[in-house]
Amino acid sequence: MGRNQTNPAAMIPIVTPTEMAAIDAAAPESVEELVDRAGSALAVAARTMLKGSYGRRVTVLAGQGNNGADGRAAAYYLRRNGVRVAVVDAADSPQTLPPCHLTIDAAYGTGLSRDHCPAPPPLSLNTRHDTPNQRAPILAADIPSGVNGLTGELHGNPWHATRTLAFGTLKPGLVLHPGARYCGPISVATLGLDTSQAKAHLLTASTAANWLPGRPAAAHKWHAACWIIAGSPHMTGAAHLAALSSLRGGAGYVRLSTPGTNNFSGGPIEAVRHALPQKGWWQHMANQDLPRFKAILIGPGLGRQPHFNSEIRELLTHAPLPLVIDGDGLNALGSDVFKVLASRPAATILTPHAGEYRALTGSPPRPDSFDAARSLATSTNATVLLKGPCTIVAQPDGTTIAIHNGDARLATAGTGDVLAGLICGLLSAGAPPQQATATAAWLHGQATQALPHAPITASDLLPALAHAWETTAAHRSSQRVPDTPKTVERPHQKSTP
Repeated sequence: MGRNQTNPAAMIPIVTPTEMAAIDAAAPESVEELVDRAGSALAVAARTMLKGSYGRRVTVLAGQGNNGADGRAAAYYLRRNGVRVAVVDAADSPQTLPPCHLTIDAAYGTGLSRDHCPAPPPLSLNTRHDTPNQRAPILAADIPSGVNGLTGELHGNPWHATRTLAFGTLKPGLVLHPGARYCGPISVATLGLDTSQAKAHLLTASTAANWLPGRPAAAHKWHAACWIIAGSPHMTGAAHLAALSSLRGGAGYVRLSTPGTNNFSGGPIEAVRHALPQKGWWQHMANQDLPRFKAILIGPGLGRQPHFNSEIRELLTHAPLPLVIDGDGLNALGSDVFKVLASRPAATILTPHAGEYRALTGSPPRPDSFDAARSLATSTNATVLLKGPCTIVAQPDGTTIAIHNGDARLATAGTGDVLAGLICGLLSAGAPPQQATATAAWLHGQATQALPHAPITASDLLPALAHAWETTAAHRSSQRVPDTPKTVERPHQKSTP
């Protein structure tokens, strides 16, 4: 399989609670068999957290549905291994739960739609004399009770799990906020279920590595050239960040134009400045050597002058190159985005945050971010990167990829310009639109892992991108062997701009 082909099997599937119910129903095994497998996996995870079984006590908060049945099955297996287990009915639990070394939260699963307000977690029997009120670690069965499995919204007052063991595969509520903050590291017990038809996936390091574009030995700068139309006379920072990150993303030549200005002082020395008139951009660009370019980025820091709207529409209608629309480019399109993009002759990538999404569609993104990104991608026939604590990349065919490796420090001015430039750089280097967009978001998040834990600025990301590329490339598999990820670790905070 070539490097630029999509390989969903190498990512972690994400299915909605409704899709998971259908997968369960289609399984050749009985419900009892699946419950037994889930309980056994839960017991193994519990013993790992307990670091043994002798003398250990576990409290299981179990509901009446399948989730509670999983918890009761885990209790059976733990008792067989010598663990003393107290099973408490979630519907009639006391205000004080039995102290223990570990609590299993099996009260309610992904289908809960009412408030769940449990008693405080049990006190821990692991405490030292100087921490008398410490709470026992919590292992959540499939999802922390009270977290909406589709949207990550909270119903009531869920416990913060120390770890979560997901059954079958991931659910959206495990990666979307605020629910993601309640999960801890997530492990997946597949239970032998077939999730191969999932249309949503979580991007993994090895997949991102295999999507990094290479460069032919005989390549020259025009092999991966991009044109960035960004900035305004009094807003140059966004343009400079985007230009430099395009180069970090694989562009061999970056032409940077700020319409209506010939003042090219300052800024990145590596970008080639090219004047564009205040009006008539497209005609000027079409008369230049446009066919030599591989991608265009328009929007970062461009400003909101009214006449720019028609200029951007002209460019979108006629430019025969893959095009990334960010920032003020999105605001210029507004609700006309559907009509303007209907006749686009080449691939388009939209990168809205919540406010820009509302400007395009007339309403903010729905809590189900996967569906929100998917609907915009389908209606515009574009690749959509919906920014948020979990970044979602959607295709017109409905496939979506979640990227969840950054942290909340990315929520600062200018980081979106860096991301847009990265996408354009990867496009110019030959990556297909979906892969360029998802890989850029991965590298963007991975760059934070190379930086100190102090607050960061957007320009801090630029040198860190080289390290992010290197550490990601180290996961590359020449044979494209599918990942078998058992644990989804998270940084201390999660966000994208």
